[in-house]
Amino acid sequence: MKNIISLILGGGRGTRLFPLTKYRSKPAVPFAAKYRLIDIPISNCLNSGLNQVYILTQFLSVSLHRHITSTYKFDTFAAGFVEALAAQQTLDSTDWYQGTADAVRQNLRYIQQRGIEYVLILSGDQLYRMDYRDMFKTHMENDADVTIGTLPVPREDVSGFGVVKLDENGRVVEFAEKPQTEEDINHYRTSPEWLRSRGLEPRGREHLASMGIYLFRRDVLVDLLTRYEHTDFGKEVFPSSIASHHVQSHLFDGYWEDVGTIRSFMKANLDLVSENPPMALDTEEFRIYTRPRYLPPTRMAGAMVKDSLIADGCTIGAGTVIENSVVGVRCRIGRDVTIRDSVIIGADYYESDEELQHKSSSTPAVGIGERSVIQGAIIDKNCRIGSDVRIINSSGTLQKECDNVTICDGIVVCAKDSVLADGWKLEP
Repeated sequence: MKNIISLILGGGRGTRLFPLTKYRSKPAVPFAAKYRLIDIPISNCLNSGLNQVYILTQFLSVSLHRHITSTYKFDTFAAGFVEALAAQQTLDSTDWYQGTADAVRQNLRYIQQRGIEYVLILSGDQLYRMDYRDMFKTHMENDADVTIGTLPVPREDVSGFGVVKLDENGRVVEFAEKPQTEEDINHYRTSPEWLRSRGLEPRGREHLASMGIYLFRRDVLVDLLTRYEHTDFGKEVFPSSIASHHVQSHLFDGYWEDVGTIRSFMKANLDLVSENPPMALDTEEFRIYTRPRYLPPTRMAGAMVKDSLIADGCTIGAGTVIENSVVGVRCRIGRDVTIRDSVIIGADYYESDEELQHKSSSTPAVGIGERSVIQGAIIDKNCRIGSDVRIINSSGTLQKECDNVTICDGIVVCAKDSVLADGWKLEP
């Protein structure tokens, strides 16, 4: 696998994840109590034996760069690297990345190094586990120029994906970006018998969607990016390559979630808290790597926790109830607090005794104060939630901008460093 280089696309603005992306890039958004979204594709690469990884970044990338440099280090003999490539002005280009393909085009010199024969293109905001060696095997067995990861999806989800039509051997012969009409959707239906012959049980999923995972022969990729002025892989590079090159489908039937919106971010987090999660975190195989923080164990003083993930370094007061939720690092939660169906991202630091003594009496400490109730909400880092605060969207409002919180798709989001004074309540 030493002749494969991995490129993880992490330069998008992440506007659909706002306000979680107000101060950070999308791949740097904290996830599942102790990780960041970027840890997923990087861990998949390392677990697949791929240790030459570049992350292409652009917007608000400081925290992402810091996380990468402090987490992924190789010894002298491993000869691997995980490095961030930020958008920059060069003699050839003075523009920002114009899209995913343009981002790779502006960094072609890094993949044209000696000994590199294949390029794996990945997204920085998807939750899944995949052994890319299986995809490489599919690529080699079919002598393909490009191999694309595809996922079976039900008919009702087709309009949100790019879908493919295959021949009997799994070669991609047609592609449609988010088909809308019944005629188009029917045209891209895959035979259930064909799926079963490939070891995949359809269960009503008879359309194959692009996962945004591409494996290219390096010379093919360089040719496509230098011959044409395509700016996007999904909309331009991949569809245009079907006519001129052998594009093969690699079937994947595991858990996969595109964490691109507030609702999908909430869903992906809460999917992991159940007794039988669709993607287990507590496994020795294909573990997820992240930065070691050397935090103390979490201390709970008579709290009740059910179906939840609790990270290191937390203090949870007596009488507190936490259900179906994710609680991140360094959370300080007072007595008799109720947290349900929520994601509490945590804190970057502990306030010292001196800081607590000298802070204004009207300013809550970092954390969640006594008797507060949080339901169906996302609380970003370093928020100061006072006592007797109620964060509940009882009116079912779908979208709303407030001074202190934002409601997105019915989910209440407290942006990083928000302050909610004692007794604050969400107005309908």
